[in-house]
Amino acid sequence: MGQDCNYQLGRKKEVEDTSSNRCAASFKVLIVSPQFEGKPLLARHRMVNTCLAEELKEIHAFEQKTLTPEQWEKQKAQ
Repeated sequence: MGQDCNYQLGRKKEVEDTSSNRCAASFKVLIVSPQFEGKPLLARHRMVNTCLAEELKEIHAFEQKTLTPEQWEKQKAQ
């Protein structure tokens, strides 16, 4: 994920290349950011898509999970 996105969205937690041959065509990301507070899922995804617009032109598949820090802490505790 680009430096601008790290700055704009906050902490990046996980980026996984899910391409069958690890050719960087398919990715799964988990992003935790306080900027997601009070925003519905679609708005969060649009924020990420906007931030990664140039990178997404080169990617075949992109799966994202967007959480607030509070949601992330709850998920870790489970």
